[in-house]
Amino acid sequence: MTDPGRPAWRWVAVSAAIFLGAALGLPLIGPFGLSLRRVFAHEEPDWTILVHLRLSRTLLGLFAGGALSLAGTLFQAMLRDALATPYTLGISSGASLGAVVAIWAGWLPIAGVPAVWVAALVGAAVVLVVVIGASVEGRQVTSFSLLLSGLAANSVCAAFILVIHGLVGESQLFSIARWLIGSVDAIDYDVLALFVAVVLVASLIVMREARAWNLMTVDPAWAATRGARVTRLTLGAYAAGAVLTATTVALTGPIGFVGLIVPHLVRTRLGADHRVLMPCAFLIGGALLAACDALGRIVMAPAEVPAGAIMAIIGGPYLVWVLRQR
Repeated sequence: MTDPGRPAWRWVAVSAAIFLGAALGLPLIGPFGLSLRRVFAHEEPDWTILVHLRLSRTLLGLFAGGALSLAGTLFQAMLRDALATPYTLGISSGASLGAVVAIWAGWLPIAGVPAVWVAALVGAAVVLVVVIGASVEGRQVTSFSLLLSGLAANSVCAAFILVIHGLVGESQLFSIARWLIGSVDAIDYDVLALFVAVVLVASLIVMREARAWNLMTVDPAWAATRGARVTRLTLGAYAAGAVLTATTVALTGPIGFVGLIVPHLVRTRLGADHRVLMPCAFLIGGALLAACDALGRIVMAPAEVPAGAIMAIIGGPYLVWVLRQR
């Protein structure tokens, strides 16, 4: 593959500037104005509102949106389908089922960690093992077998969620419904730092294989003749995408559309070279989700609209437009 060239890499720089601008500007947006003078003087309540509430949720939105967008880009390349999402292969459904079970059972925090987060990660891990186990045959795995296994896992998990939905009380029903919408909330910086570290490591692993994914999107058999280890690459991609999706869904719930519309939008502007597409999708996706969260804070102030609802309002019409263009 040839070098993408300066104009293409310039888009990466522009995307990084947008990401940085979102990190600096979006924490200032909210239903109540803040005084920067009071913030710099560590005066309350401005300091606490900016640093412990808005900044942490903005950073969570940036890296959660980036993780989902990169996972969407990866799965679209693996399945060679521009409408694939981070949730196509069942990971999100497994995490959602785990979280719903935790809410239904009323589990208490585990070692200080909310039981919903732990249960979501366990549910995603179980689905990951099941899907890979069902897809591997004779030490070979194809994207088609992963797709079928993932769709089956999606259906089973969705069925169990519906069953539990009919058994819970009114208060639990509200908690489940809000979690399934998906939202970005303030979290402790220790948890945020761990999440960011996991996302960055998984993202770097994925982006290192960008050149191989340029070959895989043409044809896996052709990629194998060019030296790509197709089975190892496919399983590694599914595992990395699962880590990005599961850790994000555990903290935010299943926020839809960002992993679909951002990769598609970036691809239409920059082309399909994954060496540029992947970092740009990560950066733009993060900025978009953080912006949706900021918009949700003010559009119906003092009430808040979950970021997942804002993304659905934006993503639904965009998906219809995409389908009409196909």
